[in-house]
Amino acid sequence: MSLVSPSLLSADFAHLASDIEMINRSEADMLHLDIMDGVFVPNISFGFPVIESFKDICTKPLDVHLMIVEPDKFIENFAKIGATYINVHYEACTHLHRTIQKIKATGAKAAVTLNPHTPVCLLEDIVSDVDMVLLMSVNPGYGGQKFIENTLSKTRQLRELIERKNASALIEIDGGVNLETGRKLVECGADILVAGNFVFKSQDPIETIKSLKSL
Repeated sequence: MSLVSPSLLSADFAHLASDIEMINRSEADMLHLDIMDGVFVPNISFGFPVIESFKDICTKPLDVHLMIVEPDKFIENFAKIGATYINVHYEACTHLHRTIQKIKATGAKAAVTLNPHTPVCLLEDIVSDVDMVLLMSVNPGYGGQKFIENTLSKTRQLRELIERKNASALIEIDGGVNLETGRKLVECGADILVAGNFVFKSQDPIETIKSLKSL
């Protein structure tokens, strides 16, 4: 059984409260928040005012994914706002170990993300220090993209690395996740599936989340 983290980026922002309440009623394990700055990725999403508007009605842990340059500047802010996971990109951190330490110092769980072109082997010296690794299975910035098949191989490689290092990091996958790709990912060793359009654009999002959890 997989964990499921629906991506708020695909929600209806005109009816955000009702979508949050739907997530509360569902079997979702956490809520994935894509924070984009228009610099690290070619899109802008939402920031602190939007999160402040719903954080008190959301009963799920917040899975914050920082697709931004200089993430260190905002780690304490996201911790104060209630993030359970704070996830930074390998490609955005010059001193990744220091950034991970800074996240943990706030009491949040530390996670690191790899873009599709970034090899798993670069995590050799950090995987034992993080609580989660997110593999992007699309190029970050936009929802609704096609799943990159090479992610299956990367997931297997990451699972092998985690086991070899006797680490405890969870493996999360984001991009193009549906029942077909989700099943393959879980078979390859994924723990958490992030799903945006597949959940929020479905006829019955609560049932869709339940189906993903059963994989």
